[in-house]
Amino acid sequence: MWMGLSREEIGKWVTSMIPVETLVIERYQKWRPLVKDALEFIFSHLSEQRLSAKIAEQLALAGDTAPERRLIRLISKMPGLQKLGQVMARNRRLSPALRRALTDLENGMADATVGEIRAILEEGLGERLARYGVEMEDAIFKEGSAGAILRFTWQVPGGERERGVFKVLKPYVTEAFGEDMTLLTQLGDFLSLKSRGYGFDVTDIKDMLVEVRLLLEHELDFRQEQKTLVEARRIYRSSFGIRVPGVIAPLCTERITAMTEESNVKVTEAFRDSPIRRARIPGQLIEALIAVPLFCREEVAVFHADPHAGNLMYDETNRELVVMDWALAGRLTLDSRRQLVMLVVMMLRGSRTGVRQAICSLSGNGAGRRKRERLIEAHVERFFERLQPGHSPGALEAMRLLDEIALAGVRFPSSLFFFRKSVFTLDGVLRDVAGAEIRIDSVIAREFLTRCLGSFGVFHAPLQLEDFAAMLVPAAAI
Repeated sequence: MWMGLSREEIGKWVTSMIPVETLVIERYQKWRPLVKDALEFIFSHLSEQRLSAKIAEQLALAGDTAPERRLIRLISKMPGLQKLGQVMARNRRLSPALRRALTDLENGMADATVGEIRAILEEGLGERLARYGVEMEDAIFKEGSAGAILRFTWQVPGGERERGVFKVLKPYVTEAFGEDMTLLTQLGDFLSLKSRGYGFDVTDIKDMLVEVRLLLEHELDFRQEQKTLVEARRIYRSSFGIRVPGVIAPLCTERITAMTEESNVKVTEAFRDSPIRRARIPGQLIEALIAVPLFCREEVAVFHADPHAGNLMYDETNRELVVMDWALAGRLTLDSRRQLVMLVVMMLRGSRTGVRQAICSLSGNGAGRRKRERLIEAHVERFFERLQPGHSPGALEAMRLLDEIALAGVRFPSSLFFFRKSVFTLDGVLRDVAGAEIRIDSVIAREFLTRCLGSFGVFHAPLQLEDFAAMLVPAAAI
């Protein structure tokens, strides 16, 4: 053990170097004990080899290093905590300084070397590098929690040279992944103990830790991401103003994904000096991430399940939204999408019966159906009773109601969990772009009408004719 200190003492040393008072703002001070406990728990349970490296690195930093910068260095080469940091960067309970520091995680952590990444590429692709005339750049372009991006050019067979990027699984990730996942699971159980006595519900924290584990598990599955990219390109092929990177299949392996290069600006930075052009972006975001998958005519539609700003780029020249990083994606059946649309429509109409029916349909027909329906009805009634006079609920409120009902014990398909989370994440991006609340449902309605009218009413997926009839019934009657 380091200099004779116990594990518990090392945990306390970490929080003395990084005081939670500087990380969590005064307004949310009730969260400080939880944050302090989380830091102490993780670094008192970290393996000795990794912990020794962390301590040595902290001691090497200048004495006046800001706490948030110390935290960023502390979680380097820890993919589980880096991903947790990315998720927490969207949490407005944290101090602005910490949120800004955590946002850096979306743009990459500098904990891999170009030599390591090139070695993986040379080992994985071998003679293909020469066969396709691959020329790689001498520096890493970007890094994420699990992968590093390296730019290259290659010779298209029978065509011209084109630019691309390699996304490469960083060398330490596979080894660190197992321990990080165990730590996050143990942390969730530890923080959920009633004896901790935080005085507030920590269910959201445990859910967030589950989300982080799911995100990382998907990020390590490069083959699945490659298949998803191909699937997404097909679904978006006729969507004007929306683009998905293309897979360069001959240069892919289970640890390497080669894609077309998309050199653009982050969507939250696009058209800063042109309010008129920037005002168009929220509509493109909602169309790309909600409307296109909802109104897809295919039996199963893929959707992006992690649309934070780091995954959303903007091509200012062509005025196109570029949706990146499809490691975490979900799939919704035609019937699930139908019920989601009906849920939003009935929310807008203020129909308690319509909302209840849509949610009951989304919950399926398994055992305990009557008990489940009674629980759903109670929550729907309570929801409408809490509404402020004159307030018209929409898509966001529908997702929050689904979350509330899920926390009460009603089970929904896992795809709906991802979809709800993606809507909440997108709402944060929309606020950063527009600076105010955007009515997601109004854009959804516009996109549906555009598609329906464009086909002269022939194509109206995912709705059925009987759904239109239900919309005509006065809300008070349903």
